[in-house]
Amino acid sequence: MTDSRAAEDRAHPQAPDGRRFSIGIDVGGTFTDYVADDGASIVKGKVPSRPGDEATSVLEALGALGAGAGMDLPLYLASIDSIVLGTTVVLNTMLEFDGAKTGLIANDGFRDVIELRRGHKESQVDLSLPAPTALIPRRLRRTVGGRVDHQGVEIDPLDEEAVREQISFLLEEGIESLAVCLLFSFVDPSHERRVAEIANEIDPSLFVSLSSDVLPQIREFERLSTTIVNAYTSPKLKSYLERLETRLRDEGFGGTLLVLQSNGGVMDVAYSKARGVDIVFSGPSGGVVAATRIAQASGYTNIITADMGGTSYDVCLVHEGEPQLGVDQWVGRYRVAVPLLDIHTVGAGGGSIAYVDEAGGLHVGPESARAFPGPACYGRGGERPTVTDANLVLGYFDPGRPLAGGLEVDAEAARRAIETHVGAPLGLSTEDAAVAIFRIANSDMANALRFISVSRGRDPRDYALVAFGGAGAIHASVQAADLNMATVLVPRSASVLSATGALMADYKVSLVQSLLVDWDDLDLDQLNQRLLAMQAEAEELLNAGEAPAEVVVSRHLDMRYAGQVQEVIVPVRSRTRRITPVNLTRTLRDFHDLHESLYAFKRPGFPTQVVSLRVDVIAARGGAAMAVSPFAEESPERARIGSRRVYFESGGFQSAEIFDGTLLRPGNLVPGPAVIHEADTTLVIAPGQEAMLDQHDLYVIEISV
Repeated sequence: MTDSRAAEDRAHPQAPDGRRFSIGIDVGGTFTDYVADDGASIVKGKVPSRPGDEATSVLEALGALGAGAGMDLPLYLASIDSIVLGTTVVLNTMLEFDGAKTGLIANDGFRDVIELRRGHKESQVDLSLPAPTALIPRRLRRTVGGRVDHQGVEIDPLDEEAVREQISFLLEEGIESLAVCLLFSFVDPSHERRVAEIANEIDPSLFVSLSSDVLPQIREFERLSTTIVNAYTSPKLKSYLERLETRLRDEGFGGTLLVLQSNGGVMDVAYSKARGVDIVFSGPSGGVVAATRIAQASGYTNIITADMGGTSYDVCLVHEGEPQLGVDQWVGRYRVAVPLLDIHTVGAGGGSIAYVDEAGGLHVGPESARAFPGPACYGRGGERPTVTDANLVLGYFDPGRPLAGGLEVDAEAARRAIETHVGAPLGLSTEDAAVAIFRIANSDMANALRFISVSRGRDPRDYALVAFGGAGAIHASVQAADLNMATVLVPRSASVLSATGALMADYKVSLVQSLLVDWDDLDLDQLNQRLLAMQAEAEELLNAGEAPAEVVVSRHLDMRYAGQVQEVIVPVRSRTRRITPVNLTRTLRDFHDLHESLYAFKRPGFPTQVVSLRVDVIAARGGAAMAVSPFAEESPERARIGSRRVYFESGGFQSAEIFDGTLLRPGNLVPGPAVIHEADTTLVIAPGQEAMLDQHDLYVIEISV
């Protein structure tokens, strides 16, 4: 910590009892979740999100925490050591296309690569599919002379005069950000670096994003698209983080503000505000981190995480305790190829709106009612039916019990909305219309689970489903039964698990660099030099963020059979800093096995290539500790509070036992049909299923398959 920061901390008052807090905040589309840890206890909750004004949502969450601790906001902020933020700013920027006005500098003849997209089209048979929204209009895509070849040899010198002319033109057009993507800059970045220098000479305030910094990797379109996304989103993220940090400091915050990255780690504001493309899945990655650690503590290392919030349903596969990486994500129809957790998202949340189209077809989502006006049952002016309204009609919620965040529900408003917009148009009763909404939402979510598992070469039956988010545990047992999954896991903190994961996440830097070489020509010394240089670069970035000196390093190779156009990411298993011949032999064997798992065949002996190198460097933060409680008796009778009529796919409407989850203790076994109301989430246990709360506050639901 710097001397000035230490002096600032001493100038602020401390909590009366000397407590120090660590805070995790996840700003979602509907709610802003928060978790506070003072080393002795954990406090959690949520406030409504304010779309377009995330900073206010964060301050309101901190205000609620301060009020709960008996402190005003300045005193509470002065008692905070760190705030870890999961944010949707970048994702929303890409979905709403309201990023910075951006220009592009490319090589002569390559201004249209972003539109050619290697010939990719999301639907090959839809001739009417419109082109993606242009992040950079063609007139703002400018080209300059100069060329470096694939070996890094300069063929033609950079035309610096043309660079000055084109940047001046773009500035006259009002650009706020500049993307620079020149051929083979991942081999020799000197031309791109010179463009950045010239841009800084002309306008030091211009944000410049170089492809050699963002993604020094082979493949022109992926590198260009990722760089453009970074240039388009980073200025807005930078402005937001600077405003938030200023407001926090002005109110008395003297700690460290960290940002959750899409790779499941955290970094400081200085790093994050220049790397918008690394923050695109900031919020959802926190849930994956927490789900992985909690499930692993209870003995489950193969899981599929399923986060059902108010707006979306986010799923990720975790194999042998390691969340799978994705390097081919599409966000707003643009490729984002930086290393990030392989999270697949569909528009199926509690606030997803149900509607009947002109042909009489029922749809659910992706449009969401969000927090304002919200589902009809929220009583905030929403009149269109949502998944939450259907769940209320089907008996999963207690009309007399507030939802998470203290929201009172209006059952009659939910029934009216469903009857008006779904039941009457389709000639269905209100309850049958609610069942239809429920089934369609479940089908969309089950398809997302199939995509993240079956399409990745994984059998969902080999995994447990970890359900979280406010409504995840209502739908999870139906989806698990549909996919023949035997176990559902629901953390007691399911409603705020992404914020919990923000507290648990470690510092992490993920780097990628191309090294295209045939396996038989791989030079072990060169490989080690490149990997060690990447590790040193990552450690330098971590040290700049005041991270601990001790780090854990993982290394991967992107490998393929000669002639293929897609790679398999293969871990390199080594106990030393340098890779040995034995390590390489095992890596090649692992590649063949992984290829067979993904594509159902392998070809040992066929020519193999290395395409890129990957290095992850992790520094532990010592995040929130997990609760461990002794087992109590098996009977849950002390938590039983009555019964009511509830819908189940296996038997229609029937009487179900209702339990107050806050009164359940580890070891209690709840057989279905049952509903468990936790403080901020609801679990539905179908007939033939049973749920037990384990010592880590994790509900383990066993399903007859």
